[in-house]
Amino acid sequence: MSKIGKINISIPEKVKVVISGSILNIEGPMGKKSLNIDLDVFTLDIKDGKEISITPKKIDQNTKRLWGMNRSLINNAVLGSSAGYEKILELVGVGYRASIKGNQLNLQLGYSHDVNFDIPEGIKIVVEKQTTLKISGSDKQLVGLVTSKIKTLREIEPYKGKGIREKGQYILKKEGKKK
Repeated sequence: MSKIGKINISIPEKVKVVISGSILNIEGPMGKKSLNIDLDVFTLDIKDGKEISITPKKIDQNTKRLWGMNRSLINNAVLGSSAGYEKILELVGVGYRASIKGNQLNLQLGYSHDVNFDIPEGIKIVVEKQTTLKISGSDKQLVGLVTSKIKTLREIEPYKGKGIREKGQYILKKEGKKK
């Protein structure tokens, strides 16, 4: 039995959830999200617009695997459309800075050239300081994807700790050469 799948999903007041066929539409103040749920395998129940429960029609090895995942996807969509998700990145290094120019994020990361990153639709990037980025959006997967793409532009160097990191991320530093 799925421990996560059994838990009901509570719907905040500002969020509307509608099932049309096998598509679950979730709409809130932060954005819209549509999820395709296999109704041959699962049954969805919306109780008074306050809770969603997902249960498998028959329990076997495959449905056990998918039960918790589908519940988590629905929960992430509900939370994203009501409050949204955000991640904070820090640029650590001498001369590392960021700025927004139009629909592009301009990064100076110690290379001989500036790196321009196109901001996808549905993502909002705010440069708080020159070395701090706040990435926010309603889709958890898209926020994480953009964050990881930006982090790969300058990975953390293990000796001095220079690079792009998430706020609060622990870096294991190596010891330098000894005489």
